[in-house]
Amino acid sequence: MTENKTLLKPSQPVGIVGYGAYVPRYRIPAREIARVWTGERITNLPIKEKAVPGLDEDVVSMSIEAARNAMKRAGVDPAGIRAVWIGSESHPYAVKPSSTIVAEAIGATPHVQAADMEFACKAGTEALVMAMALVGSSMARYAMAIGMDTAQGKPGDALEYTAAAGGAAYLVGPAEESLATISASYSFVTDTPDFWRREHQIYPEHGQRFTGDPAYFHHITEAARALMEASATSAQDYTWAIFHQPNTKFPQKAASMLGFTPEQTKPGLLSPVIGNTYAGASMIGLAATLDVAQPGDRILVVSFGSGAGSDAFDLTVTDRLPERRALAIKTQDYIARRTEIDYATYARYRGKITMK
Repeated sequence: MTENKTLLKPSQPVGIVGYGAYVPRYRIPAREIARVWTGERITNLPIKEKAVPGLDEDVVSMSIEAARNAMKRAGVDPAGIRAVWIGSESHPYAVKPSSTIVAEAIGATPHVQAADMEFACKAGTEALVMAMALVGSSMARYAMAIGMDTAQGKPGDALEYTAAAGGAAYLVGPAEESLATISASYSFVTDTPDFWRREHQIYPEHGQRFTGDPAYFHHITEAARALMEASATSAQDYTWAIFHQPNTKFPQKAASMLGFTPEQTKPGLLSPVIGNTYAGASMIGLAATLDVAQPGDRILVVSFGSGAGSDAFDLTVTDRLPERRALAIKTQDYIARRTEIDYATYARYRGKITMK
């Protein structure tokens, strides 16, 4: 079979016109989870803590917050948005879209296309590829892509240390209005069952170390290398790089395998302080990087979703970013705004205790 490494490039130049993140206030330290399940007070865990949604927070409410931040930075009429797409694996309704609620809340209805995406942790970037295509084909001037999750881990499982909440929203539009242009994307997908959750199951199952190789590392590196090969670039051509962060070690190892330095990945590496936000992980990593990037900076973003696949993007920051990013709350401001909770409160907030 002949390999097809053709980049996904828009017919019309496109970019990110507005962006916004959201991270819940509540945090449970990893040492608190370890205390409950191991009986030990461990202080050297790689994950410091993770973000936990409050009782009144879900994917919809958090997406609205992120989308409103994106709209503040974009400064465009929401009636001009022709699509609102939300990628998540924790939509609050099994049958009812999250996207219509968000579209209504930001003033984009009724003349808008809306849909929910699913592809584990790359559902957000999946929506971003679609938004890029819709605007790049001139079918729409603006389209919004959101990656947001309130992830769950089985009590006592390794995932419980990292499964967190948060994400980001991106309004895609014409390149001439953009804070960062998107030159191309590339997707790499195989049927690799490293992580799954069947209907009616509360918590996901995972293939232990199988989730690293051949799942995560194979897809991340193949997508990144294919994009860089087709773009005639190398790691040295990028100022910043963001890789999906299910934990602290995986993105750092992937970066090293591809020739990136720790300094290039530092702004977007948020897993130690907020955990793995699943569909929001790569999206919020990009938001944190845009919060510090300067005009001319080139950014590589590579997501990963179990099942499995990766989306890679090549972006370049424009002169519009420094002025526009000051118009909304920065990602680090959300991270700094924290309230620590214990395991009992966390169990209550996440519905881990049921009364029948």
